[in-house]
Amino acid sequence: MSATETTNGDRTLLEVRNVSKYFGNVVALKDITVGVGAGEVTCVLGDNGAGKSTFIKILSGVHKHDEGELLVDGEETHFSSPREAKALGIATVFQDLATVPLMSIWRNFFLGSEPTKGRGPLRRIDVRDAQEVMVGELRKMGIDVRDPDQPVGTLSGGERQAVAIARAVYFGAKVLILDEPTSALGVKQSGVVLRYVAQARDRGLGVIFITHNPHHAFPVGDRFVILNRGRLTGDWPKNGISRDELVKEMSGGAELEALEHELSREGIEEPSSEG
Repeated sequence: MSATETTNGDRTLLEVRNVSKYFGNVVALKDITVGVGAGEVTCVLGDNGAGKSTFIKILSGVHKHDEGELLVDGEETHFSSPREAKALGIATVFQDLATVPLMSIWRNFFLGSEPTKGRGPLRRIDVRDAQEVMVGELRKMGIDVRDPDQPVGTLSGGERQAVAIARAVYFGAKVLILDEPTSALGVKQSGVVLRYVAQARDRGLGVIFITHNPHHAFPVGDRFVILNRGRLTGDWPKNGISRDELVKEMSGGAELEALEHELSREGIEEPSSEG
């Protein structure tokens, strides 16, 4: 199945075709073809050094690709900045979440885009409207905020992810790129974030879920892509691979089996009792 064919039959929102990126003599990405459709979660998996970070930065406008094509709604595009990507509806939530821990939840939700009232020198932030919008958007994500002035740093890791996701959706994101959203969370909080990912998908967004954890990817993913040392080594729809097969592919099945045999007790020679 090509990147232009989505698992649910909807249109492709964002696509890369044969994209490569070089840093001097270092090949960061080579001939990557991936697409994400509306209402679809595309999981991009890989260990450290696989090329996931470079891939994200190309999609979000931080880096320019050196070869290949980047298409948004079928139109070839060249981003010169993250602002351009955001203007076309591509929102990226990085691991640090771009939140200010001591700032209130509602201020973090808007971060410089607060609604205002009045004109000229009397123009000021409409605090009440901003708080009502934030509370309403988080309620859609299943979070009941009792105090909008509560510092965002007092929320759990999963709840802060929800704030970042809700913010992206509210400001018109069509494609949501999540950079390792569950990497620093426990099992329960990871489950909370995965529910938010599913909610974003069900609202019609195309979601790119970057992770090194196949156990987190499989429950929400519609498509699974594996990167290894900057190259695409696997691409399956959900009905084309099982969870166990995905884990094996992710861990490098043959290499893992060889290591298991090497470290097995049968392969270790018993020390002699003589002498």
